[in-house]
Amino acid sequence: MKPRIVAFIPAHNEEKSIRDCLAGLGDQTLPPGVDLNVIVVADNCSDQTEEIALAAGEEFNLELRVLTTKNNKQRKVGALNAAWKSIYGDPLDLYNKKQTIYQEYYKDSVKAILGMDADSRLAPGALSQLWEGLMSARNIGGVMAKYTMRMPKKLSLISKSDPYYEEKVAIGEYGGPISRWWTHQQKQDMASWLLDLQYSGGSTYVLGGQATLFRPETLQDVISENKLDGPWQDDSDVEDMLLTWQIQKKWKTLISPTARCYIDAMKSYHTFRQQRNKWQSGTVDLLTNSNIGVQSKHSGKIWRSQLKTFSNLIIRLLFILLLALSLATDQFNWSWIWLTPVVLASILNTILALKTPMHRPIDVILAALLISPEIYLWVNLITFINVWLGKLSANKKDLWAIQYSAERGQTKSKLTEGIIAVLLITTLGIYLCINHRSFLTSAAVQTSVEPYLLSGWVVLTYFTIFASLVMVYQIWRLRGQHRA
Repeated sequence: MKPRIVAFIPAHNEEKSIRDCLAGLGDQTLPPGVDLNVIVVADNCSDQTEEIALAAGEEFNLELRVLTTKNNKQRKVGALNAAWKSIYGDPLDLYNKKQTIYQEYYKDSVKAILGMDADSRLAPGALSQLWEGLMSARNIGGVMAKYTMRMPKKLSLISKSDPYYEEKVAIGEYGGPISRWWTHQQKQDMASWLLDLQYSGGSTYVLGGQATLFRPETLQDVISENKLDGPWQDDSDVEDMLLTWQIQKKWKTLISPTARCYIDAMKSYHTFRQQRNKWQSGTVDLLTNSNIGVQSKHSGKIWRSQLKTFSNLIIRLLFILLLALSLATDQFNWSWIWLTPVVLASILNTILALKTPMHRPIDVILAALLISPEIYLWVNLITFINVWLGKLSANKKDLWAIQYSAERGQTKSKLTEGIIAVLLITTLGIYLCINHRSFLTSAAVQTSVEPYLLSGWVVLTYFTIFASLVMVYQIWRLRGQHRA
């Protein structure tokens, strides 16, 4: 048999996106002498995913088969393991079935396994580029594509009388200004992460499940070493990161400098928050939960990222507190040097916006003005606070189920209520300060508050200097020619 790549595509009710995913595989130019097989796992589906996948396989001339799962409680993990077992067998099979000669030959012919999400699409040529990366050295266990969020088309381009209007909006093909802005922020965030990986030598601490090419021996090592029945585990909310850390014990995990994959973004604040809650919670759990029993050589980098987020939180909260107290007691003194971190942040975000694929002029302008980055940062800070406070809770939430519910519109955001609460508290605070201004600006109050203000500004200064040095370093690194 020819050597082959086998694509595993778990699909839970993905009738609206599976055809586009398979169209991307149909566009690929395969490495010379290499075949491509596709396994779509219709996982607990109640829609037409299976039928549409089979029809798309014929349309795009793919060697495709569909596996169906029933009562799979491991969701994506269970679906991926079902595809694996269809080739390599099930260690838990009580009857210890022996494979036929054909199955043995087929198993030996599989030289790479492509893990893909059903709502992802590989750019033309990406599969060959992933293959070249995987086969460039014997010790490479997995190569991930570079992800770019797909920007929705302008909602104004489609007539509301279009019979497919609601369907096009539902699948994210079209979107309003907010969803387009939100998509770009996620795209720029992804670009920043990808650039950081490339400037660090291309090694990655997570082989994202959207599109990664694995060496089968690598996955078999994970099974054997951890005594599993399949490579993927549901012990973590970030199953792809857990798998990557297990792979890194013996193999290299890299990002491709050229292979691109287009993925869907979260189109609203609520769905984004639930997704990031799951990602952040899973990451923190891997870092702090000794029961999982796996560590990464990138743990230091991830901890530094957590500390950077914590520093950003402290700087903003401390600045708001000190500014409010200074203004209330009439002890605020402006200094032009305070503009230094603002200017550095503007330069850094402008460079990132320019390096983000398919950016728009408005995105660069909003990045330079720090409007978009600051709003986006506050959303991530809220997630950061929520996750770390959740570590103190005794009740573990099913974050996969919460994210699914949010994406289906079964839950709603409390953003509006939160904004109203902040405005009310701010208005009340301003009213009280004005109403009691004579007392707050009295010599006795100023004298008692002044030492705390001085100490607070000194602490804030040190935090800000550290953050400014980090930004200078990031700007210096971005002078290179790497592309996100």
